[in-house]
Amino acid sequence: MLILLADAFTPDLPERLAEFGEVTSDMSRIPEAEVLIVRSKTRLDRAMLDKAASCRYIVRGGVGLDTIDAEYARSKGIIVDNTPEASSIAVAELAFAFMIAMPNHLVRADISMKEGKWLKKELERNELYGKTLGLIGIGRIGRELALRAKAFGMSVIAFDKYVLSSDIVKIVSFEEILACSDYISLHIPLIDETRGMIDASAISRMKNGVYLINTCRGQVVIEEDIADALKSGKIAGYATDVYSKEPPEGSPLFEAPNVLMTPHIGASTEENLLRLADCIVGRLRKYVGR
Repeated sequence: MLILLADAFTPDLPERLAEFGEVTSDMSRIPEAEVLIVRSKTRLDRAMLDKAASCRYIVRGGVGLDTIDAEYARSKGIIVDNTPEASSIAVAELAFAFMIAMPNHLVRADISMKEGKWLKKELERNELYGKTLGLIGIGRIGRELALRAKAFGMSVIAFDKYVLSSDIVKIVSFEEILACSDYISLHIPLIDETRGMIDASAISRMKNGVYLINTCRGQVVIEEDIADALKSGKIAGYATDVYSKEPPEGSPLFEAPNVLMTPHIGASTEENLLRLADCIVGRLRKYVGR
């Protein structure tokens, strides 16, 4: 069995997978590969899947399957899998870091100090304590973020179409999330229903001065509308690890104030990469029936 590692993982993963067959990272061998292992960089669209003539199993290391035409793959008899349990802590910690950094002006403070400025009066901070965090999506990552927010004394509410009750947060309507939240963090998959979910209309129903955090997918927001709301002050800050196009050349976010941007590093912790490797080995073991 040929296993194709299309993206970067831990250096020891090829050796660990060798018990199941030959392992390669040579993309020219995709027609031979029975197993394809990818992260977010490699997109398995119809054209790529048609090249993978021998493929019977795909594993995406991470959350979501939007980089894979899963329906088409399954129509070709290919099993499609992912590892959502691995990345929860890493992504939740980045989202929480955003929530701390924005109201404390940490980036601006650091840059201004290195420029020789002393902006003590200009950088008035705001506390998380007593504020309301609204989660749009309460899956694994949302739960981890909720636990961290509650430890800081925040009130946490959540909207999730597929969750009716929760043992850690109050489940409310989408409208209540928009109207009541001081912070809104997005934790939803990219599907037709969620594409462009946070647009000018949704933003208009949010509290003035809301902070918005996006660590799920860039396409669930309309970046032009986010930029306009930042310029008007409707949104006090937008922190994002994901973009409608990656890398985000020409994004309207570059021209907007109070934006905190990272290059899709939510899952890029050393610990998470080790968990990903463990999960992938476990998936392969199950696939071959060992």
